[in-house]
Amino acid sequence: MRRSRIAVMLSSLALAAVSVLTGASTASAATGPYVALGDSYASGVGAGSYTSESGSCKRSTNAAPYLWAASHAPSSFSFMACSGAVTSDVLNNQLGPVNASTSLVSIAIGGNDAGFADVMTTCVTSSDSGCLSRINTARSFVQSTLPGRLDNVYNAIRGRAPSARVVVLGYPRFYKLGASCLGLSETKRAAINDAADYMNDTIGNVARNHGFTFGDVRGTFTGHELCSGSAWLHSVNWTNIGESYHPTASGQSGGYLPVLTNAA
Repeated sequence: MRRSRIAVMLSSLALAAVSVLTGASTASAATGPYVALGDSYASGVGAGSYTSESGSCKRSTNAAPYLWAASHAPSSFSFMACSGAVTSDVLNNQLGPVNASTSLVSIAIGGNDAGFADVMTTCVTSSDSGCLSRINTARSFVQSTLPGRLDNVYNAIRGRAPSARVVVLGYPRFYKLGASCLGLSETKRAAINDAADYMNDTIGNVARNHGFTFGDVRGTFTGHELCSGSAWLHSVNWTNIGESYHPTASGQSGGYLPVLTNAA
């Protein structure tokens, strides 16, 4: 019995030594094909430096998936995320590169299904009561309908890539509360943050039910919300309205990339 234990210990040490010498890691998905799926938060809208081939999808070389691929050198990188995407767009247009050899998949999706752009437009242009009413409608959708849509996407990913590590990325809170800030009222800002929390909690629960890793970016964005004085998010951008309420390049590199790196 004693000899057996010693043999096991020596074998483990030898494997560890080989791993250190070769740089191998059974926990890392970095060596195989990587596919990045999702919406504008995944494609990098607001971060600038969009690739010419991506057109209206606005895939940025400053987006966290692109930065991760550049630093980890997976065997291939398919950047499929697209501005404006909803869950059906992922199912219909983005899953082509996902297959049995895929090692890592990242995805941020759900905000457009819940009407994120319309929520923010309503809150900017209407009263507190109008804003809260629109947010409540979105919350009802997130509770009743979004989980089923996410299930469809997550099932499709797992069916196509049974061995892949899947990282589901969430959304930041948008506002620092209690700060002097022009624009939306404190009531609106608090309600928007609460809605972001509800969205993240819902997405995270569904992701974990599928055995996926949820990448919560609320922590990395803390101190960098709108009204913080060091925002990693665009406020209303009248010159390029589509970038409003999206992460800047710093938000992608400082807010999303560390979370993706840790989860991958």
